[in-house]
Parts: sequence; structure tokens; C-alpha cells
Amino acid sequence: MSVVKINAITVPRERFEEFERRFASRAGKVSGAEGFEAFELLRPNAEREVCLVITRWRSEEDFKTWVASPDFAAGHAQHRQDGPVGTQSEIWSFDVLERE
Repeated sequence: MSVVKINAITVPRERFEEFERRFASRAGKVSGAEGFEAFELLRPNAEREVCLVITRWRSEEDFKTWVASPDFAAGHAQHRQDGPVGTQSEIWSFDVLERE
């Protein structure tokens, strides 16, 4: 059964472009990670300020292996170097019950 991880990141609207730029320039190694199935970056088109980073994984173990990997650390280096764009974030986790 696949699992979905959603990082809900609160980003002030005036920082949306910076948020998008950082994702565009990230290491991009997630697509080659064992068990990786999908990635989506969602920006609100209404008044919300919560952006969603959605990944789908073959298993919880595959996700945990990715988070512990050097590629994950490299992909988040800019956050450590330049500070966060968002003001808070929360990880949501779901089991995929149906998919078409």
C-alpha cells in the first residue's frame, strides 16, 4: 500500500516566488529514490498562504530511508544556509486506499 506525505508549509504571499525558486533549484534527487512514486508542489490560488509539497511512496520504510539519505540532506541545504521561506510547516501522512 502506498503512503502519501504532505508537507503543509505556511509561506507569506510575498515570498511565494522565492519558495518556488528554491524548489526549482533543489537537488531533485527524490525522483531516483527507492520506492518514490510521485511529487507535486501546490501553491494556493485563493487567499490561503499554505503551500503543499506532496510525495507518494511505495512504503513508509522507503520514505524513512529517503529522509535519512545524503540526497535528502543535500536537497534541504538551501534551507539551512539561507533560512526558511515559510513561517511554519507540518507533515501530514496518509495511507492510499484507492487510486484511479
